Amino acid sequence: MQRSFYSVVGAGACLIGCCYGFARFAYGLFSPVFTDTFALTSTTFGLIGAGSYVGYCVAIVAGLVLTERVGPRRVAIGAGIVATVGLSVVATAPSTPFLAVGVLVAGCSTGIASPPLAAAVAQLMRGAVADRAQTIVNAGTGIGVLVSGPIAFLLFGHWRIAWALFAVITAAVTVWTAVALPSTAASGSDGPRGKATPPGVFGLVTASLIAGVASIAMWNFGRDVITTVGGAGPFVSSAAWTVLGAAGIAGAFGGVLVERIGLRAAWAVTTVAMAAATLTLAVAPSHTVVILVAPGVFGAAYVAMSGLLLLWSLRVYPDRTAFGVGLSFFTLAVGQALGAPGVGALIDTAGARVAFGACAFCGLLALLLRPAAETTVTAPR
Repeated sequence: MQRSFYSVVGAGACLIGCCYGFARFAYGLFSPVFTDTFALTSTTFGLIGAGSYVGYCVAIVAGLVLTERVGPRRVAIGAGIVATVGLSVVATAPSTPFLAVGVLVAGCSTGIASPPLAAAVAQLMRGAVADRAQTIVNAGTGIGVLVSGPIAFLLFGHWRIAWALFAVITAAVTVWTAVALPSTAASGSDGPRGKATPPGVFGLVTASLIAGVASIAMWNFGRDVITTVGGAGPFVSSAAWTVLGAAGIAGAFGGVLVERIGLRAAWAVTTVAMAAATLTLAVAPSHTVVILVAPGVFGAAYVAMSGLLLLWSLRVYPDRTAFGVGLSFFTLAVGQALGAPGVGALIDTAGARVAFGACAFCGLLALLLRPAAETTVTAPR
């Protein structure tokens, strides 16, 4: 069990790091250079970013269906391959349409990756161990963002090399995933199908949607606000992104937080923290302490929040792990896809402070939808 735990969780966390940290969220990290290179407005930049989330929404449906049919291992490997291809297209993009295609393909990888990894963990582990493993794998997002920050700083003027490096790292992690994920985890289905709409689905889906809208300002436009509104240089803005990623790794403790205070209270803590960080950056984007602290709080809160959505979905769908995770993450991405162009347009018309404030308000609305209070933890079967 120990070897299986460390190999599966390690490879899974790194694959999530590549798919989310590189293929999905690094687009926002490189916003200034993409804007200059391809002469993009904030609205156009937001629309291209939305393509990543649209790709995610389409791919996660395929990911959850294929996971139940062909098993987690093959689908996880496919996610790594798709991410590598998308990153490579961005690295070589000669024009805006090619950039958009690369971002779209790269974004698809995240949708493909989450269901099989959640299913593999659920099949190999049980109870509190499974909860911890799920949140650690999910926290791989922080690892990817942490690694992308220094790469962006060192190669910001040579962004094509940076994205090519992302592709190489992702290819290597894909090979590791193929070796680490046991073929015994490739069952045709991850459990019998209960009710199509069990109790709690509405709250899960609505909370995921709101959280997606609330998070997009920081992910897509955070660095741009730090540099254009706050006036920070490349070093400070890259450092802020690195802090965001490093703090995101703390999201791995989401499972421990649930054990201590329960899923409901943990949800309230993370959503308030995410909204507060977004609002703080909007109010004082020129203060160095805020530039470094706000992204850090956001990173930890966002990764923990997405991990809690994962655990919430396992409570609602204990017998269909891939489907439950796919549903909640799909809706999270729908919120981000809807929010990206909207926030971009709001920045163009009303300014970054108003746009970030609106996202923070949406985050607080997520407090109205919380998991039902629970006395025991139901282990995935």
